[in-house]
Amino acid sequence: MKILGIDSSGMVASVAIIKDDVIIAEYTMNHKKTHSETLLPMIDEIMKTSETGMESLDAVAIAAGPGSFTGLRIGAATAKGLAMAIDKPIIPVKTCEGLAFNMWGTEGLVCPIIDARRNQVYTGLYQVLGNVEVIMDQTPMDIHELIEHINGLTDNEGNPYPGVTFLGDGVPIYEEAIWNEIKIPCKLAPASMNRQRASSIATYGEILYKEGKTVSADDFAPEYLRKSQAERVKDESKM
Repeated sequence: MKILGIDSSGMVASVAIIKDDVIIAEYTMNHKKTHSETLLPMIDEIMKTSETGMESLDAVAIAAGPGSFTGLRIGAATAKGLAMAIDKPIIPVKTCEGLAFNMWGTEGLVCPIIDARRNQVYTGLYQVLGNVEVIMDQTPMDIHELIEHINGLTDNEGNPYPGVTFLGDGVPIYEEAIWNEIKIPCKLAPASMNRQRASSIATYGEILYKEGKTVSADDFAPEYLRKSQAERVKDESKM
């Protein structure tokens, strides 16, 4: 099985190709240029250098949101166009679950936080010892409410979780609040794991593919979770 993974849900643009649980190639960029400038050239380059023909792909896995509205739209349009051209399915991967998959094998909770501004984050809570177990599904949330929720969380046997690992672009923004308010053992993911990676999207996407969790290119749409800033301003102007 061969899957192309794409993640443009945040500042990072990342593409990867996996084949039978092996990463054939991965290209990640987190420097200045916009996704509209980088994503298609990155895909073209990774296909050429890995000598992979588009027609050999079984599916396209895409970080389906939440995240940057512009980034999600660019990623969605790219994935839909590619999948439609080769008549293959799309595997939508929730952004927070894809981020959590970076920390596969981590003890305790894994908590991705993506900055949504005004003390809001897109977040979820997971255990990823063997697969991605959803403790709290991805949602927009106030960072302080999130930390308070984690502090009071217990497992199925009523025991506090042994700790939590935070990752995502919200960590440097809300790091002070995390350290000041968290009451259980806490870690911050290292640089190699703390941002979106298309290899995680593709690898986790393969699991979802085998579970039949795919959609056609026509049916795929990003999962924004809330309205864009422009839409919120427009709604406020009508009040």
